[in-house]
Amino acid sequence: MYLDARAQAELVRNGELTAIDLVDAAIARIEAVNPAINAVIATFFERAREQAALASTDTTFAGVPFLLKDIVAEYEGTPIAEGSAFLVGNYISPQDSELVRRYRQAGLIILGKTNTAEFALLPTTEPAQFGASRNPWNTGLTTGGSSGGSAAAVAAGMVAAAHGNDGGGSIRVPSSCCGLVGLKPTRGRNSLGPYFGDVANGLLCDHVMTRSVRDSAAILDVTAGTAAGDPYWPRTPERAYADEVEREPRRLRIGLSTLPPIGATAHPDCIAAAEATARLCEELGHDVVEAAPQIDGDRLFKAFGKVWAGFLCWAIKDWAIRIGREPEEQYFELATWRTYLHGQRQSSGDYLLAVQTLQHISRDVAQFYNDYDLWLTPTLAQPPMPLGYFDYTPDTRDQHIARLGEYTCFTLIANVTGQPGISLPLHWNDDKLPIGVQFIGRYGDEATLLQLGRQLERALPWSHRRPPLGNDASEA
Repeated sequence: MYLDARAQAELVRNGELTAIDLVDAAIARIEAVNPAINAVIATFFERAREQAALASTDTTFAGVPFLLKDIVAEYEGTPIAEGSAFLVGNYISPQDSELVRRYRQAGLIILGKTNTAEFALLPTTEPAQFGASRNPWNTGLTTGGSSGGSAAAVAAGMVAAAHGNDGGGSIRVPSSCCGLVGLKPTRGRNSLGPYFGDVANGLLCDHVMTRSVRDSAAILDVTAGTAAGDPYWPRTPERAYADEVEREPRRLRIGLSTLPPIGATAHPDCIAAAEATARLCEELGHDVVEAAPQIDGDRLFKAFGKVWAGFLCWAIKDWAIRIGREPEEQYFELATWRTYLHGQRQSSGDYLLAVQTLQHISRDVAQFYNDYDLWLTPTLAQPPMPLGYFDYTPDTRDQHIARLGEYTCFTLIANVTGQPGISLPLHWNDDKLPIGVQFIGRYGDEATLLQLGRQLERALPWSHRRPPLGNDASEA
């Protein structure tokens, strides 16, 4: 199952394989590998086989197996738990969300749902309700989060692509940890309808984790586009993203920064990854200089934390209304409950002041793009960390918060500004662990990110890399 999604669809269209062949192979792989990494927490295998039997070869992803992260994306007739005991057994989705409808319309066949941090709160995937997902490159390490189940599933060869969402790096963080392509699209590019207009004042958006840049582009083609009533309407791209990845990028001016904006120190492996990528970009004809937007990192992180606490408080209140159940401490992890209480104490004025701060910072960051096409950084300030690194206790609260900021300081900026960002698996360290490199582009300009990503993928291919857990995988 290590072919990318477009190659799998082509096999079906050419009659070399059927959709049922692909689905059965993916199911076999999940059953064989999932016990070791705990990526998939709900399966719909018989339903998937029924859909595969009826799959059309005329769709973009005819019969290609797919997984949904168990948060936000609703699939009619299936449960959703968002990593929390509060929801388990209490909700069945009455309809597809708009994004899931578009996935299915494009021919993707949903096999199940993947593990996530409780309510997407943390940059790791270790929910108490479902247990930790484990990194296929080293099962003692985090997959990243909160879309870590999806990332582990793709890295381990279960599927070629899987859904995720990104509110502070939750697509790019696990992509870096698991050696994948992770694109966070422009704010509003993929609709959150019909249930939501936005989430957390636009911090959160949906897309996928893939093994190839061309898959990320082609899946964005079938999902992108606003729906009536959406609050954000980014400009329509000039051409299909699948066409953009086949075009060479123009000569780009790229700003390089390896200094975390909150004042921490990046790990040497992460610095080396970004600097090596900068040299490769120069070899490909681009101009790279050391430069970064002027950001008050402490101010950014404090305001982000207030908005994130408001988001978590809203999420629990929203679910409480939907399932008719009062939130009680016993149903939540300690970090979740404490953040919920913090959100409860926060006034509406405090929340909107934090939003205002993030909007001011967004204006400052936008000025950087008057002179530069892209900003290049490490995706994360550290390699994949051991499971338990982000554990929370009352005695370690300050350390816990500091670790969150240090780990995701490069990724959350694009969520604040609404700009697109991509993590590319361009580096492996001496421990044979993937180290992602991030590019952040102008608002609305996924095309440049995808063009450069594809150029770098051709120059320094990663498709041959397999985690130890995946060495026995077949190629189809």
